Amino acid sequence: MNAEPRLNLFAGPVVAKALGHYGAAAPVLINESALPTTTQNLVMLRASQINGDGYATDVHGKNAAHAGESATRLNLVATWRESTVFTAAERAALDLTEQGTRIADGAGGVTDEAWSTAAQHFDDDQLAALVAFIALINATNRFAVINRQRGGTYLPAGSAGPAA
Repeated sequence: MNAEPRLNLFAGPVVAKALGHYGAAAPVLINESALPTTTQNLVMLRASQINGDGYATDVHGKNAAHAGESATRLNLVATWRESTVFTAAERAALDLTEQGTRIADGAGGVTDEAWSTAAQHFDDDQLAALVAFIALINATNRFAVINRQRGGTYLPAGSAGPAA
């Protein structure tokens, strides 16, 4: 399988401009939302895993590790239901992420139970940010998967040494 992306999405002026506007949403959410950074990282990693986005899984896993997330928690994100290392709020966010990512697999979309559980742990601003993160990472994953962006070589800003 070819290791190179299929297309340079930034080569054409219209798509490059649209992607620039689209990409501007992420820093706003990351830097200005009241959703805990740890939760943001778990949401982006889990959705990327589900969507089979090797590039985003690489990026978000390494960024979380670089920010101090433990290897144990990162290794257990994919099996969070069978793990003891996540808080009740993180578990609620991961459940909402999975249901929001697998929306086509569930006849009713996101269940009222998942929403209610998340609402017990996050206020309305945090819930809105959580929904935005889930939607944004899913769209980002689709760009990467369709375009065949591969993971494995990403280095977080400020890190040293080869990607591991």
